[in-house]
Order: sequence, then C-alpha cells, then structure tokens
Amino acid sequence: MTTSHPSTSSSHHFGLATYASLIIPIISIYKYRASISSFITPNKKHNSSNNHLPPQTPGYLTTPQYEIAQREMFKFRSDGQRELLIPHRGKLRKVVLRPTAQSTIKLHAKHFIPPKTSIRTNGKKSVGVNREFFRQLKCLFMIIIPRSTSKEVFMVLVHTFFLLMRTYLSFLVAKLDGIIVRDLVSADLKGFAKGLLYWYLLAIPSTYTNSMIRFLQSKLALSFRTRLTRYAHDLYLSPNQNFYKLTNLDTRITAADQFLTADIAKFCDSLSSLYSNISKPALDLILFNYQLGKSIGKVGSMGLIINYLITGWILRQITPAFGKLSAVETKLEGDFRLTHARLITNSEEISFYNGSRLEKDILNRTYLRLIRHVNSIFKIRIAYSMAEDLVIKYAWSAVGYMLVSIPVFFPNQTSPAAPSRGPIAALESSSTHSSVAKRTESYIANRRLMLSLADAGGRMMTSGKDLAELAGYTSQVYTLLATLHDLNQDRFQSIQTESASCRFDMGMVNSRIIEGEEDVVEFSHVPIVVPSLIPGRDGELLVDDLSVKIRRGEHCLITGPNGVGKTAIARILAGLWPCFEGVIKKPRSDQIMYLPQRPYLSLGSLRDQVIYPHSFPQFEGLGGTDEELMKILEQAHLGYIPAREGGFDTIKEWKDVLSGGEKQRVAIARLFYHSPRFGVMDECTSAVSTDVEGLMYQHAKELGITLITISHKPSLLKYHDYLLKLGTTPTDSEAQNSWELSKIGSEAEKLGTVEKEVEELKNRLAEVDQWKDRLHQIAVELAFQK
Repeated sequence: MTTSHPSTSSSHHFGLATYASLIIPIISIYKYRASISSFITPNKKHNSSNNHLPPQTPGYLTTPQYEIAQREMFKFRSDGQRELLIPHRGKLRKVVLRPTAQSTIKLHAKHFIPPKTSIRTNGKKSVGVNREFFRQLKCLFMIIIPRSTSKEVFMVLVHTFFLLMRTYLSFLVAKLDGIIVRDLVSADLKGFAKGLLYWYLLAIPSTYTNSMIRFLQSKLALSFRTRLTRYAHDLYLSPNQNFYKLTNLDTRITAADQFLTADIAKFCDSLSSLYSNISKPALDLILFNYQLGKSIGKVGSMGLIINYLITGWILRQITPAFGKLSAVETKLEGDFRLTHARLITNSEEISFYNGSRLEKDILNRTYLRLIRHVNSIFKIRIAYSMAEDLVIKYAWSAVGYMLVSIPVFFPNQTSPAAPSRGPIAALESSSTHSSVAKRTESYIANRRLMLSLADAGGRMMTSGKDLAELAGYTSQVYTLLATLHDLNQDRFQSIQTESASCRFDMGMVNSRIIEGEEDVVEFSHVPIVVPSLIPGRDGELLVDDLSVKIRRGEHCLITGPNGVGKTAIARILAGLWPCFEGVIKKPRSDQIMYLPQRPYLSLGSLRDQVIYPHSFPQFEGLGGTDEELMKILEQAHLGYIPAREGGFDTIKEWKDVLSGGEKQRVAIARLFYHSPRFGVMDECTSAVSTDVEGLMYQHAKELGITLITISHKPSLLKYHDYLLKLGTTPTDSEAQNSWELSKIGSEAEKLGTVEKEVEELKNRLAEVDQWKDRLHQIAVELAFQK
C-alpha cells in the first residue's frame, strides 16, 4: 500500500500514549493561541489600545472615529516615539513606532561598508554565496533580530518546535504505513481497522503542524520586513535629507522605491522560507539515515553517503549563478518601474509635446530588456531542472530501490530491529503474519523513508538555488542600507579614476557645517559647485570663494543671470548639495525655512497645507487655532479659500485645485505660520502680482523674519538691505564665477532705483513704433530684391 500523508514520515514507537503526548500540547497551544499571537505580532499590545475611542458600529467607523483618525493620525510622544491611529477592519488601531536610536545607527554605520567600485569595473560588484554574502547577512541580522530576547527569537523557537514535530510525525507515518500494508497482505481485518483508526488520529496533529509551519513562516517574514522597513525609513527620511541625496546626488541606487518595497519584501520572504527549506531537510536526512541504517545495514548506509556525495558534486558543478541572475532581474524590474513613474510625473509636459509615441518606445525597450533577461533565466532553468530531476527523482529512486532490497536479498547484512512498545507491539509480534507480510511491512516502511529522504535531498539541493537567490536579494538590501549610512554622514560615492584627482570629487568633501548659530547665516570661502554624478568628471564651478555674512535683520537679495548659482546657494545652505570647501554657519533647522520655486502641497486637509510640516497634534500642542490660521491666510490674501473649498477639514488633491499664484501664497502662509528667524525664498512669488507680493514681503519683515530672496525682480529691492550679485553675462566665464555684495542704501535710493528701471522700460516701449516701421522697410526691400 502506498497511501500518502501530508509531509510526514516515521518513528519507532506508536500508541495511545504517544498520541496523547502529541495532542495535549497542541490543545494547550490552541487554548492559549491568543497569548502567543499577541506575543509574536509586532506591537500587538499597542494595537489593541483603543479604549479612548467612541463606541463603534460593528464593521464601520463612526463619524467621530473617522475625525479622530484624521486629526490624530500622527502624534509625537514625550519619550520620542510616534503614534499612528490607523483604520483597520472597521475599527481604529493605535500603532506605536519606535524610531531607531541615533546611537544604534552610529554603531551600525561601521558595519555597513559599501563595496568599492572603480571605473574599470563600471561600478559592478560580484554577487554569490561567498564570504561577503555571509558578512552582509550578518549585518542585516543585527536589524531583523536585534536582541536575543526579541519576539523574532521566540518565533524562530516555536517554528523550530513544529519542524521537529513534523519530523517526528514523519517517523510515525512511515511506521504506520508499513503496518497497515502488512495487515492488508495478511488479511488481518482487526489489525487493519486499528491501523486506519490510528491513521485518522495522526492526521489531526499532522495537518495542524503543517499549517502552523506555514503560518509562522509568513509571520516571521512579516516581522523581518517590518523591522527592515522601519529601519530603512529612519535612514531614508532622516533630518539629513537622505531621500534627496539618494535620488539626486548618488548613482549607486537607481530606483529607491524598488529597493524599499519589492527588494526588502523578497529578501524577507526568501530568508524565512530558506530556514524551513534547510533545517527540516537537514534534520530529515540525519534522522532518516539513522533509521534506515538499522534496516539496510552498514553497506546500505555507505551507499547512501556515496550517493549524496556524487550527486551533490554533480549538481554543484552544473548549478548556474542564480544569485547574480536574480540581482540583475531585480535591477531591470526597478528600471521598468522607474520609467513608468517618470511618465506619471511628467505626464503634462509629455502631453504638450505630443511625445506619447516616443515614451511608448522607451517603455517597450525597458520592458523588452527585462523579459529577455527573464527568458534567458527560463532557458537556463530548462537544462538545470532536467539534470536536477534526473538525479533526484530517478537516480535516487533507483539507488533507493537497490538499498531497500538489501534486507530482502541479504538479511545477514542488516541489524535486528529494536522491539516496539505500546499497543502496536502486539501487532508486530503476532505469529499470524507470514514472512511475506513481514517483508512487505519492512519494504513499505523503508520505501517511505527512502521517499522522504529523496524529498529531503531534493529540497536540500533546491535550497542551494534558493540560497543563491537570497544572496542576490541580500546584496540589494545591504547596498541600500550601506548607501544610506554613507549619505547620512555626508559621504558620497567616489569613483576612482586613472587620471589626476578632481578638485570637486563627490568623495572629497572637506568642509565644516556649523549649525546652531541663531543670528547669522555665513559662507566663508565656499565654492558653489554643481556636483557631478558622471565618473571621472569634475563638478561645475559656478561661484568661486563665496564669503558672505548675513546677520539677523539684514535682508539680502540674490540676483544674477540664469545658471550662475542662485538656487545652488540655497541647496548648499539646506544641505541638499555638498559643500566641498570652506565653512558654513547657519541656525538650527527649525529656525530657518526654505521656500522653493515649486510649492509643495501635501496629502491632507487645507489646515495641513498651512501648518506643513507640522502634524495636527503638534499644531494643537502649540495652542494653534483655526482662527489664527484664518488670519494668516488673510495676510497671504487667501482668506476666501476656506469658504470656497468647504473649511479647514476639507481633504482634496490641492495641487489640482489651487492656481499657480494660490499655491505660492499657501507657501508664504506657511512662512507666516512658522515665523522662523530666516526665510530663504527662491523665486517663490513669480506668479503673484506685484502689489500683493510687496504686502507679503512687508508682513514677513514685521514678523521678524530675515529675508534671503532669490529673484530677478527689481521691485523687491526696497524690501532688502543688501544685494548679492552673481556673475554678469552668461558668455563671460570669469564673470560668472565672480560675485559682489553691496549695500542697497536708503529707502529713497531703493525707490529711485525702481523708478529709474520703470523709466527705462517706458523709453523702450516708446521705440516700438520705430522698430515696426524699420521692420516694414526691410520687408519691402526684401520683396523688391526677389
């Protein structure tokens, strides 16, 4: 009889006492499953803390609950932790996020060392199951299992218990299978009925064990992913603006979203499944070989060992580099996703240019590169799968048949089996069974053990391929975290070249940033450089040796032709671009605010747009009210917006609702709300009328905000005390690198400068009729010549 059983095989002893010893702990685990689940579920004790919420309608959120979820979605706690209120299955759940301590990040930084690249290797690194892979995996284990007392350790122990239980049940099934077939051959109805009863009783712990193994494997992968994702987010969205540096100043990571979502998930799934795929087959191989050794003797045991060594060596020689293939596939998947994201981001511009055909070709080329690589993997797997099946399914089966025949044809080569105990002992020692039935029992039990061994060996061989794929995912995740650690310390990628060293190499940043100077913004001998991401190419120098000191209350206007470095100054001051040389002094980050050219509107209510980047709990904690926000909007000439859009709680896609000028005035309203010591304004009022612009600048000065404005508008001169002029004409490279700081003068002089410029413009407009007449004369002359 070859009756199968779900992933189980045998032991020596089977009886009611053994069955009871299995069922009782399983019933206990089921009884206390809620306690176990709360222990192994991340932050479960915080998730269920929702007693402060209003009564709930089963399956739905009430209106007050929804408002709480909106208002208190993100809350800071006094101990530095963050609290999220998330709707889940019709209820509100509180989740507490514990940010990674800076001491932990500093400790980990010395372990996450990115591999060095050079221009000769084109930035490529080897990926495979080698010493570097195990070092990288060890570093990642510091994150996913940070302590010996963490919940992941408990989950692994419980998982291991069920793996051992499944192996033990496998012994019982193999033994019982042989007994049932023996009783069937001997026509022993009573013994056959007892065997079937035991078979059904054994099905309960077997199915439960298999289900728990799959459940714990999924929970373990989810727990690993949670820890890795939170750790990566703490680095990616750190105050050092690493998310900007990663996408704009570094070429090691081309698709950060792919790394942070798909790659981390694949790594965690692969790691959790690999533990089951290696530990269970390894345990089966050891215990089943020991059991078979008693049945087939020393000769059979030696045959098994020789079979493992030969087939293992063959498969190792023919196994392709799955780790490298997996890493390349992941990169191509990221490129394809990035191409789609780029199309979505620039959809309006592409539509104006009618560039859909070209964009479709770009998308198709990116996809074709991906599927060609995937198809090449499929072709490689054809030959490998054929060889693997030939060795594991057929060669091992043939060897297994020869080995299980040893007790039949060479009984002297085997050892006598130890007597069984329990209810089954009477069945085994009964003299009513013929020698044929006895041999059948031995053959069936040994055959099932051999099949289990073949299955374990096959999974061990397959785990080699899984291990190679895990090496690829490990390399991707490790590279992401190592790069973020580098950028967190302002260490950028330096591509070694064979030429002389560059002055402005991204790996050679020698400057000092002094943050905490409350009343001054100062550049001391700082070159303004556009960083280069191309290997072997120096950064582009825009302004050389800038030395400017702006004290609080001394408003400065920065002007100059396009492309001379006005916006670059703001980026370097904000820490987005590296400062290669010199010293920069500036206030704390909460005392200086930057208003970029394109205003950013976040996801949330109208109130969230004004108080950004504060959350609503922070706004309430500071004593803010909607009446104060209304006054701020009126000062930004946006007092009509709340009534038009339905109030401060209205949630819309604000970038599509507001006009260009309204978006810029919302950014100015943020400046009024935060009232920092310094405000860096980069062409942030280009879509605002001159009269409203002037009123907003005047109000900002009344709030005590020192203005550092980047603009071409001469009308803004009267609101500033100093003029920093960069370059002269775009064709004069020496003048482009120069700068000049001058005091603008009295209010009358500022007004006189503006009036003078207005007079010049009027004179030019008066000459328009003369230019039209001359143009007409030229056209007549050209027509006469033709």
